Formats: sequence, C-alpha cells, structure tokens
Amino acid sequence: MGSRIRHRRVQVDRAGIAERTGVSTATVDYWHLQRAKTGFPVKADTDIDGRAWWWPIDIDTFHAEHLAARAARFTRVERTGDPRDLLTAPQAATVLGYKDHRSLPDELLHNPDRAEELPSGRLRRFWYRHTVWAYADGRPLRHSTGRPTGAGTGARQPHPYADDPRLDTALALVEDADAAGTGSAGLGAHLARQLGVGERTGQRLIAAAIEVRGAQPPTPAPGKQKQRRRATGSSRQQSS
Repeated sequence: MGSRIRHRRVQVDRAGIAERTGVSTATVDYWHLQRAKTGFPVKADTDIDGRAWWWPIDIDTFHAEHLAARAARFTRVERTGDPRDLLTAPQAATVLGYKDHRSLPDELLHNPDRAEELPSGRLRRFWYRHTVWAYADGRPLRHSTGRPTGAGTGARQPHPYADDPRLDTALALVEDADAAGTGSAGLGAHLARQLGVGERTGQRLIAAAIEVRGAQPPTPAPGKQKQRRRATGSSRQQSS
C-alpha cells in the first residue's frame, strides 16, 4: 500500500518506508525486528489486517541518524594526488584507507577503468583516482554489504547484509524453496549465478535471508483475515 491518512496525517507502512529511504523491504523488516540494536522507531498504529504503520517524521529522523552513523564508520580517504592518476588495486586500497587490496569492494572490483590480462589468465585492474574518490563519497548513501575486513575500528553493522538490496532476491528464493518443500540446499550457488557474484557471497546472502525470514511474524492466511474481519464486524454490531 505505501501510505494512508490517519488523524489527518500521513502514515507509511513497510513498503512506504522502503520507498522513502531507498532500501529494500527486507531491510525495513530487519530494522524493525532488531529495533533494540538499530534504534528503529516504535510503530504508530496497527490496522485490522495486522499491518504496521509509522509516522514519516519518525522514519526521517531515524534514517538521518542511521546515515550519519554509517558515515562515521568509514575509513578516512586520502585526498592528495592527481585525479587522473591510474591506480593499481593496492594503491586504490591505500586511498580508501584499507589495509590491503583484498578489502576492495565488489563495486570497484567488477568495474575497473582499465584491465590487463596477465599470462596466468588473471586480471590486473586499474582505476582512476577520481573513480576511487567518487566511490568513497557515495558510501554513506550506498546500501553496502558491510565494511570490508580491516577497514577501520568503528562498530560493525549488526547484520552484514542489513542494507543490501540483494537480500530481497535471496528472500524470494528462500520463500519459493519453503513453498516447494525443497529446503535451502543449493540456493547459494543458484543465487550467485543469478546475481553474478561469488558462491560464498550467495551462500551468505541466503543465510541472512533465512535469518530474516525466521524472525518475521507469520502472515495470516487470506481466509483467516476474512474471518477476523467478520468477527470484528459482528462484535461491533453487538456492541452497538
């Protein structure tokens, strides 16, 4: 649904929050279910169908604080040098403040400005310094998969895939497997092929999706919702 008017004011549900903050509904679910850690606001209302609603001002305040906390966790970027310099992976890692090039994010690794194939068949990647700076500048708004290993000393995200839009895809696979009764075996490899990521990343996303799904409250079946509506309607008629 997204939004509704309540007491002459707008309220938003989980879909409305996702649209307002630019994250997936899985991330909204995580924020809400782990609100003791995330500081997510208390819901303003729950309707007859069990749908939760929040005041937009509470969501905006939470999201601003969330982005500020994320920005505070990032490493300090080295801003010296010519923006047109072409950097190797170790040099790019140094610019971003990482201990070594193994901490470089997939967004850079999968999108080098230049690449050379070595005799071994491996790729040597290069990025312009301004490309690395642009990546660093976008980190607070980017829904990342978590801080790379060795990238600073601040507090880690409570869930490594909390802000990852790929979690929705993983949740869909888990839900389909649950409905078919096939279990989660092989879902990580399937997801990796679907997203074009490493199999270990696919497996971690599936594990995170299973954790989020396990924490979600069960959704009432349509028949039960109708029964609850009729029961509520009957009680109102009796009280009147």
